[in-house]
Amino acid sequence: FVADVVLGDATDLRSAFANNQFGENITQTTSEIAAANDAVFAINGDYYGFRSTGIEIRNGVVYRDEGARQGLAFYTDGHVEVYDETATTAAELLASGVWNTLSFGPAIVEDAQVVDGIDGVEVDTNVGNHSIQGDQPRTAVGVIDDNHLVFVVVDGRQEGYSEGVTLPGLADIMLSLGATTAYNLDGGGSSTMYFNGQVLNSPSNGGERGTSDILYVAG
Repeated sequence: FVADVVLGDATDLRSAFANNQFGENITQTTSEIAAANDAVFAINGDYYGFRSTGIEIRNGVVYRDEGARQGLAFYTDGHVEVYDETATTAAELLASGVWNTLSFGPAIVEDAQVVDGIDGVEVDTNVGNHSIQGDQPRTAVGVIDDNHLVFVVVDGRQEGYSEGVTLPGLADIMLSLGATTAYNLDGGGSSTMYFNGQVLNSPSNGGERGTSDILYVAG
């Protein structure tokens, strides 16, 4: 499922939290958060509430400043960068014009090339490391140009319908769509794409799974 999105202004891409609250283990479904924020389009975010680390700037406000991994930063001038959270601070990012950050990963495309080694990456969580390899449901965001983004959700874990995709396979999809940068978000049962009041994909749990946050464009 692909959404090619050209923003009128970089701040048209927004973040929203479950129950309009920042905190660990606060969840709602993507469609519930989207409806509460009058979103016309939304995807699940980075599930920040499953972790206690990461730099989380949302809609120009700093909520967490615990750099731990490779993040993604959306700037108010429309450009998007992969960055090292441990080499900066939330205050420095905000001062440089960052509007939103995501903290999940890994980056799967940089400089219009598939990133080496993504077929061996593990994701760090509060309860230990977990493999994110093999065919899985996936959510990712790609950058085509300033204010021009592409969002991809791949269903999986559903025999006879979709087994999912590997991280290198997801990177290849992003390249085929023209992305020069792409970043992996929370996947599995979280992977959800919402448009005009409906969930477009088939989440792997048989229905939507609660998540901490979404990225969205308001109507």
